[in-house]
Amino acid sequence: MLALRLARGTHPLVLTRRLLVAAAAAGVGFLLLCTLGYAVGHPERSSTSALRLLWCVLPLAATVQFAVAVARTDPSTRPRPGLSAVGLGPARLTAIAAASTAVACTLGSVVALLFYLHLRGDITGLPFDGAAAELLAADQPIPLAAALTLLAVLPVVAATAAGLALRPRTAPAPPEGAETTMPSGLPWGVALVAIGLAIETYAARGGAGSGLPLPGRFDGNPAGVLAGWVLTAAGLALAGPGLAHGCGRLLQAVRPGATRLLAGRVLMDEARRIGRPLGVVSAVLSGTFAAASVYDADTGSDAFGPLTGLGAALILACTTATLLTAALESRQGRAHTTEALLRIGAPPTVLRTAALLRAGALLAVFLPLTWAVAELAALPLTG
Repeated sequence: MLALRLARGTHPLVLTRRLLVAAAAAGVGFLLLCTLGYAVGHPERSSTSALRLLWCVLPLAATVQFAVAVARTDPSTRPRPGLSAVGLGPARLTAIAAASTAVACTLGSVVALLFYLHLRGDITGLPFDGAAAELLAADQPIPLAAALTLLAVLPVVAATAAGLALRPRTAPAPPEGAETTMPSGLPWGVALVAIGLAIETYAARGGAGSGLPLPGRFDGNPAGVLAGWVLTAAGLALAGPGLAHGCGRLLQAVRPGATRLLAGRVLMDEARRIGRPLGVVSAVLSGTFAAASVYDADTGSDAFGPLTGLGAALILACTTATLLTAALESRQGRAHTTEALLRIGAPPTVLRTAALLRAGALLAVFLPLTWAVAELAALPLTG
């Protein structure tokens, strides 16, 4: 109840972010229900139904990541002086954040269920009722318990992830005068990228892997190729903070001025916060470019159906929104530093120039990396 009252009094921008989470949850719920409908309509293809359900894990994970990022930037769950005296300590605020995330995802799941029943023709009296009856197996009854179980997965997982991400923790204070240390995931991320590309190359050249049918006529891809891409994506996400930290170091190299020093230090401090979502976006874009190049080369392939397109759009939209939300969180985290710099007379143009330098450094590193991984991923498939 307290989470609902806080939601009613929130800023419109915060409420918009929660509604975006609900919209993403609705898309994931619709994909899950379509997978259930396929399983009901084709009971003899149980393995295909299981693989279709496996495909839904990717947009579900992207939506959970976005929901956690939105929960981290929610001002109503930020510890403030005086709240502990009325029983709203860090643990209670974490519970409120998890409950707010569950409410948003549950709203999206309900919308998905209503839209699914409407397209099946079970709910009439509205435009397009029964428009996808054949695709959604309208001639077969949908098991209600199975549908509700699938729809409950995202709210439970997202609320749990938000609670774990925002749980109270005590971090040791850094030594006085220390510099920021580079994140330790860069070597492991590079190793995962190399392993993923090697597995993808082996699976594509072997040609004997089992097919991985995805929603919407995407049936010709060996399962090993997808496994290799998942490892490559995980490697880019793991290496992202280290690469962002390295960008900050490069900005401060070779006799930097005040602006480059400021840009580099801020980027090093924010490397862990924005590096991982930036690595995930790089992985998604590289996979998109690789898929586009593969199916441009095969003009006779009709690979992408509506549900595959919906899943890919959800992954791309949620990962991009997560990156923008992380950038907003970084801006909120350095608000006091910005105010202090303005109070001592720093020109606003210096802050804007430093922001442009940070963005330019990240683009200069991650855009070529994304292109290189996409080319390497597509090479064994097109060759």
